[in-house]
Amino acid sequence: MVKEELIQMIQKRRANIAVVGLGYVGLPLAITFANAGFTVTGIDPIQEKVDMVNRSESYISDVTNAALRKHVEAGKIRATTDYSVLSEIDAVSICVPTPLRKTGDPDMSFIASSSESIAPYLHRGMIVVLESSTYPGTTREFVLPKLTSSKDFKVGEDFFLAFSPERVDPGRTDFTTYNTPKVVGGVTANCTEVATAWYREALQTVVPVSTAEVAELTKLLENTFRMVNISMVNELAQMCDRLKIDVWEVIDAAATKPFGFMKFTPGPGMGGHCIPVDPLYLSWKMKTVNYTARFIDLASEVDSNMPRYVVGKIQDALNRYKKPLNGSKVLVLGVAYKPNINDLRESPALDVIHLLQEKGAVVSYSDPYVPALDVDSIQLTSEKDLPSAVEKADCVAIITNHSKFDYNMILEKAQLIFDARNALKELGKNSVKVVKL
Repeated sequence: MVKEELIQMIQKRRANIAVVGLGYVGLPLAITFANAGFTVTGIDPIQEKVDMVNRSESYISDVTNAALRKHVEAGKIRATTDYSVLSEIDAVSICVPTPLRKTGDPDMSFIASSSESIAPYLHRGMIVVLESSTYPGTTREFVLPKLTSSKDFKVGEDFFLAFSPERVDPGRTDFTTYNTPKVVGGVTANCTEVATAWYREALQTVVPVSTAEVAELTKLLENTFRMVNISMVNELAQMCDRLKIDVWEVIDAAATKPFGFMKFTPGPGMGGHCIPVDPLYLSWKMKTVNYTARFIDLASEVDSNMPRYVVGKIQDALNRYKKPLNGSKVLVLGVAYKPNINDLRESPALDVIHLLQEKGAVVSYSDPYVPALDVDSIQLTSEKDLPSAVEKADCVAIITNHSKFDYNMILEKAQLIFDARNALKELGKNSVKVVKL
C-alpha cells in the first residue's frame, strides 16, 4: 500500500523532492526535476552555494542563471543547509562527492554524513536514491544500516532505497541529465519499481536493473572501460615516440575501420570526477575479496606517469634550443581537465605545473575558463595578454585544448610549442617548433 501511494504521489507531481549535494551532479538534477513539474529542495552544507541558488546565481557551467531563476521565482526550487526539511520530503537523491584518500581507498565521509543526516527524518513512504559513484555494495551494506540505525523500518515496504549512477559529462550539450539513459537498481524489487517510477517522470529514458549492486558496478564498468583504453593509447604515444612514428596519424588511420575499433586519444593524463577515480573503487573492493584488478592497477600506473612524461618531453624540447628547464619560462595553455569547461577536478595540468615548478621552471598559465588558480599550493593568475605571454615564453605547453585559444596566433608568436592534445593538427604539421606528445 505504501508503494502504490508513493508512486501515485510521484505521478501526480504531489511528491516533494530533495537533492542532497548541489554540485556538478546535484544542481542540474534539481533543474531537471523542476522542469518536470516537481517542487525541489536542494540541501548543501556550504552556505555560499545555498545563498547563490536562492539568488538564482548558478556556479555550474551546465546550468544558466535564467534556467535557475525561472524555477526559484516560481517557488519550484529553493536551497537550504537544514536537513530538517526532509520531514516534509517524499523522495531524496544523494549527489555528494566520493573522492579517494591518498592511500587509494574510498573516502566515504560525504556519503556517511549525508546518510546520517537523513536518518532522523526518514519516514514511511520515503524513497532515497544514492547517485554518488562508489563501490558495489555501498547502498545495501553502508547506506542502509545508517538510515535505519534508529528506526524499525523495513526496506522495500516502509521506505525505499536504490542506487542510480550519475552520468554527467560537464560541458556536453548533446547528452544532458534529461536525455542520458538512467540506470536504476534497488535494494529490493519494490525499491527498483518506486525509483524507476520516480525517475521516469523527469527523465527521457530509465533502465531498471535487478539490484543496487548491478547499478553500482555499471558505473564502474563504464569508467574502467574508458580508463583502460585511454591509458592504452597513452602508452602507445610513448611507444610511438621511441619508434619515431606519429601516434596521432596512427590513431586516425585505425579509426577509418568501421567496426571493431573505438577511437581514444592520448593526453597529459586523465582528469575529472570519474575516470581517474571510479575504477580504483572497484580495485579497492576486489582487494577485500582477495582479488587483484590487474588491468585497473596497470592503467592507473600508466596514467599517473603521464604528467611526468609530459614534463620530460618539454625538457627534451628545450634542450634542442640549448635551454635548461631550470629557469626557462613555460606558459601552460589550459588547466581545466578537459576543453571548454572550468572544472579543475583531478586535472593533469596541475600535476604538470607542480613538476615544472619542482624542476625550476618559471611557470605561467592561460585559461579562458579559469581566471585564477589557488589549489594544491599553486597560486597563479591567468595571463590577460595572451599574445605577449606566448611571445615571451621559452616554451608554450598546450595541455588543454580549449577552442577559444587562437592557435594561428600561438603558432606564429611562440618560440617553441609542446602540443599534448594535437590541438595544432594540420596547422603545425610541418613546423619545426612544434613538438607533439
